Amino acid sequence: MQKPRKIPQRQCLGCREMKNKKDLIRVVRSPEGEISLDFKGKKPGRGAYVCPDAACLAKAKKSRSLERAFKTAVPLEVYDLLTEQMRDENNG
Repeated sequence: MQKPRKIPQRQCLGCREMKNKKDLIRVVRSPEGEISLDFKGKKPGRGAYVCPDAACLAKAKKSRSLERAFKTAVPLEVYDLLTEQMRDENNG
């Protein structure tokens, strides 16, 4: 009998809840220090996760949890990109 596969869990930086990795959006800081969105979860670098929910993103922004996760300043454009991506995902 085969053992059931373990589903990877990650914590959302906004609501601080553990959720399935595939249900979250990965934000990645590349080895060069560039911060971008990673939808496939394959980009190299340090990853942090946030729910595809504008409220969670707002909480993460307010508590500066992305800055702490990456140990660097996060440009406002990154938050704008995330917000835009969430809007597109919810409409599509």
